[in-house]
Amino acid sequence: MLLGNCAAQTASYELPPINYLDAKVQDPVAVLAERMAAGDVRLQHDATFGYLPSLLQALEVPTNSQTLVFSKTSLQLHRISPSRPRALYFNDDVYVGYCQRGDVLEIAATDPEQGAIFYTLSQAEDDEPRFVRDRGNCLACHANSRTQDVPGYVMRSVFPDRAGRPRLGSGTFTTDIRSEFQDRWGGWYVSGNHGSMRHMGNTIFEEDPPRIDREAGANAEDLEPFFRTDRYLEPTSDIVALMVLGHQTQMHNAIAAANYETRRAMHQSFEMNRLLDRPEGHLSDLALRRIDSAADKVVKQLLMCDEFTLSDPVAGSGGFAETFQARGQRDSRGRSLRDLDLETRLFKYPCSYLIHAPAFDALPDEVRNRILQRLVTILQGQGDSKDFDHLSPETRAAILEILVDTKPAIRQWVAAGKTSLR
Repeated sequence: MLLGNCAAQTASYELPPINYLDAKVQDPVAVLAERMAAGDVRLQHDATFGYLPSLLQALEVPTNSQTLVFSKTSLQLHRISPSRPRALYFNDDVYVGYCQRGDVLEIAATDPEQGAIFYTLSQAEDDEPRFVRDRGNCLACHANSRTQDVPGYVMRSVFPDRAGRPRLGSGTFTTDIRSEFQDRWGGWYVSGNHGSMRHMGNTIFEEDPPRIDREAGANAEDLEPFFRTDRYLEPTSDIVALMVLGHQTQMHNAIAAANYETRRAMHQSFEMNRLLDRPEGHLSDLALRRIDSAADKVVKQLLMCDEFTLSDPVAGSGGFAETFQARGQRDSRGRSLRDLDLETRLFKYPCSYLIHAPAFDALPDEVRNRILQRLVTILQGQGDSKDFDHLSPETRAAILEILVDTKPAIRQWVAAGKTSLR
């Protein structure tokens, strides 16, 4: 359920320097649309799933990334219920939503500069299927404090009733790696093992205020007792995929927020340069402070600050963990930022794999360089911030070694011996 709190904030994104609705985008869906128009790719319609299998293949989205949400919290809410959950599939840059007998596939894709871009694809068979880009309606729920105030993504936990309607008066929880385990996945199906830890998944909340029986939905290896799993591409809603999804959505938002804030700070500073007859390209102290703050937020998100500590091991049920780890860029010792821990935390080396994403590389130099400098400083054990006490010296060294081998910008920074931007 990629949704926000429905407080529209579109106006600032429509203006320079962002121009969210008018700027040309190069997200994976836009690129696929160009290939389809050129005749290089043709989507095939399936009698049961419509364009879903073909679209996932074209976008290189694995089917075992499937997670299932049964609360009525998205565009086609009339198609969603506990007996007919909505399926969500994802890779590093794309999210695809599917409803049984749905009118459209719902797609969100990450543009390197503009953040989350939203599309639909009609499920009616057509000789020339085409993507329709949202013109701002999605931002009513996808641009607010839950998405770090940019067009983005959010995973939420609610208290669903028997029909799947969320009891919003009972509260909701944004779900990411910082979330208490007991507050995660209300309104979602969850398959896999998590020991003595308990979550809100696989559960209907009958009373108001709801009485929570987390035991009933715990450690569910088989989801067939809840709904007909044969009507989906996979029989699972893998707990590891859910955990990765929670991290990835907010990491994307942090990167996009840093991009937006930096571009705005520079734009406003340059406007003032003309008014005050300052040198072209001068960045004011205020602009520099804004960029510094944006960089700090990305660094904390990258290094998994305030991550919830698992008290029991977690094991998935659908092969997602193996698929996810196999895609990792590995260093000379075979280590990757995608290596999972699942004993006490999500990742063995807690630095987000999205540092390799196109959106990170597309950050303006002014903020990206600050992020790289701070990462190197922290991983080399310099500075006295308590925010990173969760990283042992051995873990910091391992992360830095992985980054030096797999991220040329980090390698160049370390080789140059830089410790400051000035």
